[in-house]
Amino acid sequence: MSDPVNPTHVGQLPGFRHQARKRFGQNFLRSSTVIDRIITSIRPGPSDHIVEIGPGQGAITAGLLDSGALVSVVELDRDLIPLLKIEFATWQNLRIHEADALRFDFASLLTEGESGPSAGLRVVGNLPYNISTPLIFKLLEYRTVFTDMHFMLQREVVERLAAEPGSKTYGRLSVMTQHACRVEQLFDVPPTAFVPAPKVWSAIVRLQPLPRHFSTKEEEAVFANVVQHSFSMRRKTIRNNLKGIATDEQMASVGIDPGCRAETLSGSSFVKLAELLIEERKQKET
Repeated sequence: MSDPVNPTHVGQLPGFRHQARKRFGQNFLRSSTVIDRIITSIRPGPSDHIVEIGPGQGAITAGLLDSGALVSVVELDRDLIPLLKIEFATWQNLRIHEADALRFDFASLLTEGESGPSAGLRVVGNLPYNISTPLIFKLLEYRTVFTDMHFMLQREVVERLAAEPGSKTYGRLSVMTQHACRVEQLFDVPPTAFVPAPKVWSAIVRLQPLPRHFSTKEEEAVFANVVQHSFSMRRKTIRNNLKGIATDEQMASVGIDPGCRAETLSGSSFVKLAELLIEERKQKET
């Protein structure tokens, strides 16, 4: 049975036509089945403040607004802004921001709207394939202001987010995301759910921020630096990748074999090494 596609969308409003743009990585969701399943997974409510990144033509936006939640959308394509304003003109719980999500200050939305909720933000997004990884890294930096995040991503990216040590897809993105959030892969989405149809499958993932392990941004930076360099050359041993950052003795002291490769190590191993480097730096400074 084919997946039902909803032909009614902003791009077909009378007098308006909007073509997907490759430079924005646009693939517009059309499947009503998938849309309903996404809304059910998010379970939006009237006490929520939801931030939708890249609402596109508003396929998911309508369901979010129906819940009574305050919805702040961040859209880069200026041609879509007037279409969204027309489509949702009667909704008082919508805020539209024309901005690049890679440069947007999400913390500024915490005080948006006098009657808006004061709790953490809930983030939703059909993230463009071409910027999904850098955007996830940016959003992880804001995780203290987020309650949860639900994203549609290329299935390969979701698999990397959820990957376990030793797998081919396990890498820097896996370690950094799992250090910051609980990762839950929800369901797959076929190319036929979009117009134009992408060449790859997508998937929905839920990220729930965890308490910060490191107490300062400087300490977080040490951890991030260790992880980044550890995976800089996948075929090299961690000894080679961390040359000048950590010695064999330091790695061995936290249970890391300097001759292993980074993809064999758990996230906790990188945390322990970062903790050691931070503590030794503090001792030198005193």
